[in-house]
Amino acid sequence: MIIYLGADHAGLALKQKTKEFLAGAGYEVADMGAYEMNDGDDYPDFVSSVASAVANDLIKGIDSRGIVFGGSGQGEAMAANRIDGVRAAVFYGGSHDIITLSREHNDANMLSIGARFVSEQEALDAVKLWLDTPFSNEERHKRRIMKF
Repeated sequence: MIIYLGADHAGLALKQKTKEFLAGAGYEVADMGAYEMNDGDDYPDFVSSVASAVANDLIKGIDSRGIVFGGSGQGEAMAANRIDGVRAAVFYGGSHDIITLSREHNDANMLSIGARFVSEQEALDAVKLWLDTPFSNEERHKRRIMKF
């Protein structure tokens, strides 16, 4: 499975830690930027690259997912969800039930993490859970996903 990563300045440090974590776990990682700290960068530039890669892989039947990082994760998810085929869920701390449900019920193929609201360990735990949780394949969930 290919994991695409992207972040703006607010998520850059957490993206780097996640990249190391994923590579150490044996995942193929594609870093779509940012590559350096720039307080004036714009998250849609990086998020759209990740979302487009995930959507293109979906069309080709390639197993991939995307993880993006920003201050809150909200704008990043909004930008990602503009791309056809992308289903981005937001995590900014708290119960990990939202991570599980995003995979089991929504087959989320992108995860948007609010870097200003989670610790490094909390983010890594969420990423691991998200990657390890399969889609339920229940008919009702498949039917709902097909409606958007």
